[in-house]
Amino acid sequence: MAVGVKHRAYRYRCYPTPVQASNLARTFGCVRLVYNKALDARTKAWYRRKERVGYVETSALLTKWKRRRDLDFLNEVSSVPLQQALRHLQKGFAGFFEGRTGYPCFKRKRVLAGSAEYTKSAFTYRGGELRLAKQDTPLRIKWSRPLPHGADPSTVTVARDSAGRWFVSLLIAEDVPTLPRRSEAVGVDAGITSLFTLSTGEHIVNPRHERRDRARIKQRQQDLSRKQKGSANYRKAQIRLARAHARVADRRIDVLHKLTTRLVRENQVIAVEDLSVRGMLSNHALARAIADASWATFRRMIEYKADWYGRDLIAVDRFFPSTKTCSACGTVKRAMPLTARTFTCPSEDCGHTENRDVNAAKNILAAGLAVAACGDGVRPKRS
Repeated sequence: MAVGVKHRAYRYRCYPTPVQASNLARTFGCVRLVYNKALDARTKAWYRRKERVGYVETSALLTKWKRRRDLDFLNEVSSVPLQQALRHLQKGFAGFFEGRTGYPCFKRKRVLAGSAEYTKSAFTYRGGELRLAKQDTPLRIKWSRPLPHGADPSTVTVARDSAGRWFVSLLIAEDVPTLPRRSEAVGVDAGITSLFTLSTGEHIVNPRHERRDRARIKQRQQDLSRKQKGSANYRKAQIRLARAHARVADRRIDVLHKLTTRLVRENQVIAVEDLSVRGMLSNHALARAIADASWATFRRMIEYKADWYGRDLIAVDRFFPSTKTCSACGTVKRAMPLTARTFTCPSEDCGHTENRDVNAAKNILAAGLAVAACGDGVRPKRS
């Protein structure tokens, strides 16, 4: 069994004391300020003087900012998260210049949400206790699952979400053994009526988390709209609304984690569609249901899990007519409206009839296996 070293983040709920929470909140604000000032300096340097400013120059600027009387509060927090903010900005610019991401954006001020990253020089982890720089007592953490034996975190990220919940993530390099090879392969067709349909004929029920809590969220939004903006009651209503959204998001993530783990454990080859979720969200009639299905999150999860455990993930071209193709003989229908839930082959010699989604999943699997066998693409000819 092959073993590969992977970086995995272990995320836990944490409960800082009031003093720790105050220090972390100040750190979040300073991180946001340094990031925005560095982004502003880099942008102005280019547009005004055609000068490229990198991490080294912004690090020197940070030293100057700390000496200013109006910014001396930057010295009250650990310097490591501030330096990490500059590194994150540099990474954002690297992605922009490589054409992978857009131009870095300014971080907006939020009521509660924020994060700060600490490297080894700014924290100590001994005997199950995590102590951060500029704090006298260890952080109280709910260890919901054990860390690997002999774990040595390389970075620690403390974050608070919009609902006021605190989390700590420990990044650890560990040996992840690949799973034993299997002969099974599966095609996955994304949908709304069924969240996913497998080529085996199994339909994964769509929990529709957002629709179940839609009345609760609507009530929270109405309560927020009645409050005076900026008041204490307005902030309380914001937190209640954020908690309602977090309840939906947590359930959605839990379902997707269990599903992706199961698919990776049971199959050697997994074929999925390369969907353009952002483009599909422009359909206002289906945007809410598509967002609730969270296909992009499913794709991200199954990608890194397949990489961890030695599985083969194949993305079939989004223009491949999986829905209009007969999985038995390969005949392609001219049209397949959304209202038609059963596929019937137009060929008189075939006459194959099958559930629309199961037929599409079988075609996705066949296309994926073709890619795995010969490395050829499945993009159809276009005029």
